[in-house]
Amino acid sequence: MFQSVFGALSADLAIDLGTSHTRIYVQGRGIECCQATAVAMHRRRRGQRHVIAVGDEALDMLGRTPPDIEVVQPVRDGVIQDFEAAEAVLRHLVLEVQGRRLWLSPRAAICVPHGTGDMERRALKESAEASGVRNAVLVEQPLACALGAELPVDEACGHMVIDIGGGRTSVSVLSLSGVVHHHELRLGGSHLDQAIAHHLREHHGLHIGPRTAEDLKLRLAGALPGGTPDECEVRGRHVAEGWPRAAVVTADEIREALAQPVRLLVEGVISVLEHTPPDLAADIAETGVVMTGGGALLRSLDQAIGEATGLPVVVPEDPTCVAVMGAAWWLEDAPARAAVAK
Repeated sequence: MFQSVFGALSADLAIDLGTSHTRIYVQGRGIECCQATAVAMHRRRRGQRHVIAVGDEALDMLGRTPPDIEVVQPVRDGVIQDFEAAEAVLRHLVLEVQGRRLWLSPRAAICVPHGTGDMERRALKESAEASGVRNAVLVEQPLACALGAELPVDEACGHMVIDIGGGRTSVSVLSLSGVVHHHELRLGGSHLDQAIAHHLREHHGLHIGPRTAEDLKLRLAGALPGGTPDECEVRGRHVAEGWPRAAVVTADEIREALAQPVRLLVEGVISVLEHTPPDLAADIAETGVVMTGGGALLRSLDQAIGEATGLPVVVPEDPTCVAVMGAAWWLEDAPARAAVAK
């Protein structure tokens, strides 16, 4: 009864605090926030840091700040590295979606990577509650992705979810609302950007920033030939001369630059399949594989994984929002799941 009364006084939240973006779902209103997980902080003489911008506004400052201002991306490789900065991001974005301070703070379901330790879980809950959340429930990312993709995870049936985030990729087999087998790769969208930047530096002598590398990935990248423009012009700083220069980059070059990361991803999927119990493997052969996260948008990656494994691979309509939608569903059904949520 108390939960229903509290729910009438505050709109509960689902939060996906990702390496590259933070998404917040507001109960009854949908996804109302998708901002970069970044904060610009001014470092004063005594060492204190003062927040001056959060989200996309802070990310736009990356690489363009004076020495006393730093742009912090608190989540790296899927793990919170700077809890003070993460708390600043959460506080700003939670207040933004609320619009005003409510008499009663909202509950929140927050996605966390599978295998997150007790200390990290406690620190994340404390950061969330310090940002204005009444009670934080932590939901494991693979389960949130499966729920958001509308998989029947409560059943005694195997499902495989590949979640490709900004800083890591998790390959998980789920059954009966639990993770049966899991493999994590320190490989995500940011690593693909780094591979593209390295290729430009080695083959064109051109130094480009992470935003330019990401733009090239979106425009030209594909795991298999076809489906992308043939070439485009990119601008950066010439490594030897130090002057701004332009170069023409082809789709074949970008595909070559990403060949190794794609190979590592496919090998990770195959490794999980090899260690999956036979009955669950048989289920997956029938149900297929669901691919979520921003990396799932890489052109023809689903085809490459499907060809390597012989399994059908499905990408949801908006794979970037699947996790936060699953966390929202979990929170709405929290009483029935209280025994397994921590």
